[in-house]
Amino acid sequence: MAGVSTYLNFMGKTEEAFNFYKSVFRTEFSGPINYMRDVPPDPNSPPLPENEKGLVMHVALPTLGGHQLMGTDALESMSHELTFGNNISINLEPDSREEADRLFAALSDGGEVTMAMEDMFWGDYFGTVTDKYGVQWMVNFSKPQ
Repeated sequence: MAGVSTYLNFMGKTEEAFNFYKSVFRTEFSGPINYMRDVPPDPNSPPLPENEKGLVMHVALPTLGGHQLMGTDALESMSHELTFGNNISINLEPDSREEADRLFAALSDGGEVTMAMEDMFWGDYFGTVTDKYGVQWMVNFSKPQ
């Protein structure tokens, strides 16, 4: 079955962030968390430093409507650099105003509300927040027609 996911990169905070998202969405990981220590060594690459072996190679978490968040930790030893910008927002479309409020409040915990939830001119209940990990979220409840 076709699908879409959003892949998030963190600098050593993937497991912490995904445990937070797990509590927000009240779902379970799609499978076990895979760690960098699980990657077979590459004879053409230097060994992974000890401090990076416990970082996340891959994790997946269902959110709403079949969408999955996936994530990994960027590795300093591989010269990965991570810059959070304003080029991505994850749009959530819950089934009720109450669930919109719950998701918004949970994602706001430790984050920054950029637009409070309110009834908008186009008829939806909408708000935006940047969570404590720098990820931008839009929460949009559309009343059933």
